[in-house]
Amino acid sequence: MDKNKVKEAPKPTNQKVRVFKVGDLAVYPAHGVGRINSIEAKIVNGETHDFYMMKIIENDMTIMIPTWNVDQVGLRDIIDEKEVPKVYEVMKQRRESPAETQTWNRRYREYMDKIKTGSLYDVAEVFRDLSLLKLTKDLSFGERKLFDTAQLLLVMELSTAKNTDEQTIISEIELLFAIEEDPDSEKSENSKNSDNSDK
Repeated sequence: MDKNKVKEAPKPTNQKVRVFKVGDLAVYPAHGVGRINSIEAKIVNGETHDFYMMKIIENDMTIMIPTWNVDQVGLRDIIDEKEVPKVYEVMKQRRESPAETQTWNRRYREYMDKIKTGSLYDVAEVFRDLSLLKLTKDLSFGERKLFDTAQLLLVMELSTAKNTDEQTIISEIELLFAIEEDPDSEKSENSKNSDNSDK
């Protein structure tokens, strides 16, 4: 992918929008955390408009976002550190696997729609479902690609929100699924402890 690719957003609206400054970190849906490197004036259809020039941290892609249209494209602030436990709670939730009731095409569309919302909670749901599925079977190429995308978006934003390194976040997330990964070993360990207490 071209790292200098420029993306433009839709036409302006009159509603009040979030204002970002040069140097601010923000989240762009499906791309993750980026930094506002500059605010530049561009001529569009004969009129001059201001655009945020945002560089995605993960891959250095440049995205050009109209300053008037940040809400429509989903540009938002990084979540507050106080919200991190809520994101983890989403990943702790357990429900019937969509893989048991839906075709892959339908699940793919739903997962992509969630990722494109830009909500970290929606991304956490996608990662949770695919992580649980990964414990029961090898993921297909498409599933693995979505899993990697969701993990990347989660780790990037959570590590930024907590001001910690990405490996720490990966370890914390892995712990949320560690118990389900090998339930037999846990039962075996409990059985050993019980036997030892009887002696």
